[in-house]
Formats: sequence, C-alpha cells, structure tokens
Amino acid sequence: MELVEQVLGNIHEEPWKTRLTAPYAEGDVDWLDLNQWDAQKNRLRATSAGGRDLALCLNRGQSLRDGDILLWDEGARRAVAARIHLCEVMTLSLHRLARRPQAELMEGCVRLGHALGNQHWPAVIRDLTVYVPVSVDRAVMAAVMDSHRFGDIGVCFVNGDSAAAALSPEERRQLFGGADMPGHRHAHDPGPGHRHGHKHEHTRGHRRKAAGGPGCAGAGGAG
Repeated sequence: MELVEQVLGNIHEEPWKTRLTAPYAEGDVDWLDLNQWDAQKNRLRATSAGGRDLALCLNRGQSLRDGDILLWDEGARRAVAARIHLCEVMTLSLHRLARRPQAELMEGCVRLGHALGNQHWPAVIRDLTVYVPVSVDRAVMAAVMDSHRFGDIGVCFVNGDSAAAALSPEERRQLFGGADMPGHRHAHDPGPGHRHGHKHEHTRGHRRKAAGGPGCAGAGGAG
C-alpha cells in the first residue's frame, strides 16, 4: 500500500506536459480511475490500472481533479495520475414550455424549481436547458420528474462529458464540483453547486420505475 498525501501537479500543466509525452503513450501514465463522487473524498483506498494499491490521505477539503499526479517515478519516467469520470446528467428541455403563454411559462418554471429544490438537486441552466447531475439512481430521478407531470418539459439523460461541453467553466464547476477542471484545486467551497452528502426519504420513497435507455422523452409522456 502506497500512501499519497499530496498532489504533485497535473498532466495538463507545465512542467508535467513536457515530462510526459502527449498524447500519453501506454507506459507513461498509470491511471487511477475514479468516479466524480469518489474524487471528492480526501480519504480513499483504490487500485490503479497498473495494480498499485494506493491510500489517499489529502488535506481536509482537498479533492482530486482530472489529471492530478499522485506519484512520480523519475527513473522510469512514469506517473500515477487520477482519471475522473464525470457523472451522468439529467437534462430538462424548456423549449416547448417557452412557447406557452407567459403566465403558463412562469408557472411551469416555478413548479420545476420547487420540484428540484424539494429534492435538494443542484441545477445549472444554460439557454433553455436545465442540467441536473445524476446523484441517485436515474430511474428514481425519472420517476420524480414523471410524478410532477411536466407535460411541456422534455427529460433526457446524457453522459457528463456531453453536458460539460455545452457549459462554461463556471457552470461546469457548479455542476460537477470542479472534477472536470484540470489542475484547479481549492479548499471546500459550498457555493451554488454544493451537494448534500445525505439522501432524503422523499427521494428514496418514490417507486423505482424503468427510465428506459439514454434517449430523451418528455416528463409525463411529452417529448
């Protein structure tokens, strides 16, 4: 078991960009694959792709970013680096709702805000799309949206990389907690994108229904 108490740098930053070849050839980097939520823990035991057992013991409030270098072997010119996999995202399309009369549009937005806030789900809005990170089973999230019968709001599940590509750096920080921002580290900042570490009974209480594939559909049956 190898102890990691600090991050040495990031593969996207100098001088590591010149120390390692790009694109990273096999053998240059031994990846430690983590999901977005595990990457935000400062105490973690995990095994790299190359079979190295690691015990992370970072400063309180510090979390890993994609590309962070955990170990460096100068002789072998080989790094152990974190590779963060962003969570799935639920997108809510407001395009149909936006075509409704103003009073209905305002009512729909208030109802949607209440529904998301009641679940303590963080959200980011860009143009006429609302992005919500999938923090519980997607079938549960789909069931919650379906229970509110938002006929003019389309519901879709997309991978985190697709969602991140449509957002600004600040919006990505709010949605993903900075996990997609290479090399950027800071003390814990609750900010607009803060997620509660607990689950709520009213979320777990919804009947788990099939959410279907990754395609899009309208909540309450609307497309």
